[in-house]
Amino acid sequence: MDTQVLIVGAGPTGLVLACDLARRGVPFRIIEKAPAFFTGSRGKGLQPRTLEVLDDLGVIDTVLAEAAEYPPIRRYADGSVIWEGRMHEPEEPTPEVPYPDILMLPQARTEQLLRDRLAELGGTVELGVELTGFEQDETGVTAILSTGPVRAAYLVGADGGRSTVRKRLGVGFEGETYETERMLVGDVRVDGLDRDHWHAWAKPDESWVALCPLPGTDAFQFVAPVDADTEPALTLATVESLVDKPELRLHDLTWLSLYRPNIRMVDRFRVGRVFLAGDAAHVHSPAGGQGLNTGIQDAYNLGWKLALGGDPLLDTYEEERLPVAADVLGLSTRLHNSRSQRRGSETQQLGITYRGASLAAEPWDGPLQPGDRAPDGPLPGGTRLFDAFRGPHSTLLATTDISLPHNDMVHVHRVGDAYGATFALVRPDGYLAVLSEDSERITRYLTTVLSGQMA
Repeated sequence: MDTQVLIVGAGPTGLVLACDLARRGVPFRIIEKAPAFFTGSRGKGLQPRTLEVLDDLGVIDTVLAEAAEYPPIRRYADGSVIWEGRMHEPEEPTPEVPYPDILMLPQARTEQLLRDRLAELGGTVELGVELTGFEQDETGVTAILSTGPVRAAYLVGADGGRSTVRKRLGVGFEGETYETERMLVGDVRVDGLDRDHWHAWAKPDESWVALCPLPGTDAFQFVAPVDADTEPALTLATVESLVDKPELRLHDLTWLSLYRPNIRMVDRFRVGRVFLAGDAAHVHSPAGGQGLNTGIQDAYNLGWKLALGGDPLLDTYEEERLPVAADVLGLSTRLHNSRSQRRGSETQQLGITYRGASLAAEPWDGPLQPGDRAPDGPLPGGTRLFDAFRGPHSTLLATTDISLPHNDMVHVHRVGDAYGATFALVRPDGYLAVLSEDSERITRYLTTVLSGQMA
């Protein structure tokens, strides 16, 4: 076997998976067919649950230093401001939710921070390497790359909405493309415009154009609809003509793309030893900022399961993530069709739960249930529960002493309260596995499910 996991695609989904595998000591390769790294803003919103994942992966300090809250939107018509407001109302951090607000960071910068973290963990992305085919058998996958064949125990397709992996698997991608709704999206520098607002101008023909300042850069993200029957040139002149504000000087267009909303998803996340994640499994309207974030959650769910192995445990990836992807797809579609610019807690992804799935133990008599996200909270000495969770291990919170079988993958913390139970077992991805008064139940779970040996 040349490697344990071959990751196809080095966007946010593939990079999060690579970082997770690297810190677990799992051999992997991550390839990207593009000859150079993506440089545009594209998916610029990082939801609160994604920020918690980035905390666990060790990049949150840099993200918080470079990202910014979404600015207030200022809408204009006939040269006057007709409305001003925020897409998200800022919230104060709480002990349970340290990162309550969606933050803006250009996708290219998010990817760079993940690549930097991957380098710290000893990994690197192989640019300009394309997957041209693969075959799988009972023991592994033989992938044909543009650089030659490679043998891996598992292959993960994180290669976007046009996924080669998905197409080679023959997995359907049901849904629709909004052919008549097309958008130009790009990054451009603008002189003569303040960076404290997200500016949007209504036009007499009922179309509009928007410029959003991108944190950590001197650029704005440009967005404007285009007619279904036109093929605009992807040039600065096109952007200038659509903005049409003589008082503004636009220059240094670094990226421009023509976009059609796609709303599609697969009915399978796993076929044998091949897995689909991120846009390869589900593509969303940009409304609500769900696509990039859902892909990161896919990777975060899959990484620890690939590390432990075992078919029953790996089957829970599809069991848990497919319903989540369907729900998130429905949410982003409703937001797209409503045209509302207001966003609430439903987009934060903090309420995602795996209740009732195979890895969630019996229900517990309390507001939190096995399968729910484990909230943050204070620990003695000025540390937090998230400090205890950080790393590739599972975490057992215990209000009393407990004797466990030797297991380096479980860190035990004596606490005064374990979410209202005597024992609370938290999975490596921060979700509650067991809430119990019974230490034997904890031991059974550890020696079966979290050892990869579940029946």
